[in-house]
Amino acid sequence: MEVQRASALTVGEGLADKVSFQVADAIEQPFADGQFDLVRPMESSEHVHDKRKFVSELARVASPGGTIIIVSFFHRILDPSEEFLQPSEKEHLEKIEELSFTKWCSAAELIQLLQSNSVEVKDIKTTDWTPHVAPIAAALVQSSSRPRVGPKTTMGANVTPLIVEGYEMALIKFAIITCRKPQ
Repeated sequence: MEVQRASALTVGEGLADKVSFQVADAIEQPFADGQFDLVRPMESSEHVHDKRKFVSELARVASPGGTIIIVSFFHRILDPSEEFLQPSEKEHLEKIEELSFTKWCSAAELIQLLQSNSVEVKDIKTTDWTPHVAPIAAALVQSSSRPRVGPKTTMGANVTPLIVEGYEMALIKFAIITCRKPQ
């Protein structure tokens, strides 16, 4: 549905000859190596089981010198004195993971994968957008309470209140990670 909406908006803006949209598997992308100057997965990393393969695919399809911008939900970054999330946070995150069918990570953990030897990127930066996104939490909960059709939309409706509660606990974060593939 998002591809149809994006395509219609693109036509409406007179950009149909410059932009196209496609649904693809984030860890088995059907694109050639180095095909894109900009790679921007939106709210995807929290849905991917193999995060190492995910970041590897992002780097693979980015052109030399290309930019990667990851915009996603994460759990909070651990303080230096912590080895694990607090028990109440871990329990809450497990409820989210059970409904979203995958393990979540922190932005720092995803950055570690970007810095690994299997992925070659530089100029890694992260920005916490939680303060900008959290205010729309009430709208998300209201939207998620509408009747849904299909298992994925039902899952989204069930997990959204938990994500909002996670915001309130300072457990769930919304971050942007940017980096570039070397020339």
